[in-house]
Amino acid sequence: MPEATDEALMMAFGHGDTAAFERLYARHKGPTFRYFLRHTSDRGIADELHQDLWLKVVRARERYTAEARFTTWLYTLARHRLVDHWRAQPATPLASLDEDCGGDAPYPAGTHDAQAEAADPLRIAIDEQAGRRLLAALADVPPPQRDAFLLHVEAGLSLVEIAGLAQVPVETVKSRLRYAYRRLRAVLEDLQ
Repeated sequence: MPEATDEALMMAFGHGDTAAFERLYARHKGPTFRYFLRHTSDRGIADELHQDLWLKVVRARERYTAEARFTTWLYTLARHRLVDHWRAQPATPLASLDEDCGGDAPYPAGTHDAQAEAADPLRIAIDEQAGRRLLAALADVPPPQRDAFLLHVEAGLSLVEIAGLAQVPVETVKSRLRYAYRRLRAVLEDLQ
């Protein structure tokens, strides 16, 4: 039996199937939490934003329509929540991401699970030391470039989807990704 799509699960949840929500949450909790954590570098803030995001998903269950991919819709909500957070605290500097990704998994207490950790593309691709350096470099990437990178890598969104979400031309997204990858590639080359 084929695995249900995210869109089908969200529609089922909108019709009262709570097990469908549990499956959706299990699929996306790790990447959405990491999206917030890598933007804020604070587990407490990331956890709060993450909870707010999923509360919005729950509240929107009956109004949801599958006009776009579920992940596009989900990360649109996530990005809006992040922008609202930044607007509310404009003087708060972004701290280094090193301290949040040392030996511990990038999940707040109570949300860690081995399957979600194993699915983290950065943990699979690089060892712990390189990961810390890469995350520190990611913290130095300008926010628009970092956002495009995270939406592409963590959320798996296409360039067109990111452009629609950020309300910029596709060429702008390409440029942002190119600059982010260039900066991160330079850090990785320094490790060799």
